[in-house]
Amino acid sequence: MSIEKENFLRTRLVTYLQRLDPETTPRWGKMNVQQMIEHFALDALRNANGRLKIEKTVTPADKLPLYLEFMMSEKPFKENTKNVLMAEEPAPLRYKTVQAAIGRLQEELIYFFEVYEKNPTMVILNPFFGELNFEQNVQLLHKHALHHLRQFGVVISGE
Repeated sequence: MSIEKENFLRTRLVTYLQRLDPETTPRWGKMNVQQMIEHFALDALRNANGRLKIEKTVTPADKLPLYLEFMMSEKPFKENTKNVLMAEEPAPLRYKTVQAAIGRLQEELIYFFEVYEKNPTMVILNPFFGELNFEQNVQLLHKHALHHLRQFGVVISGE
């Protein structure tokens, strides 16, 4: 288990997002800063914490071991990685401000850690990587967060 990745999610991610200028143009992709934050909070985190239930994976069963191997590696997601569960155009904003979206992200992060503290053996079905435990979800959330921070030109010290 990477305590550094867990600590990044617990203590550093929100700080990076709060420092990000909402007008920053993405280096790739169509989402703006607030859409990215809402995507991370309402899609990625809500899946990882069990609030967004997934019925099945979109990845063929025979490909899951390779996908999981990549997910657990330190290889970053490629720029412009397509998410087949997302529309071609970004979802409309669901919050009035970036700060409100960050607040929701913080709530989902807190819930993520609380739910696993109460049930450490819980497994969540991820649509791309299959059944994930706490450690695997931390790895994926960390990798996913770094991907989106890089998308907006954020340089992470120590990563």
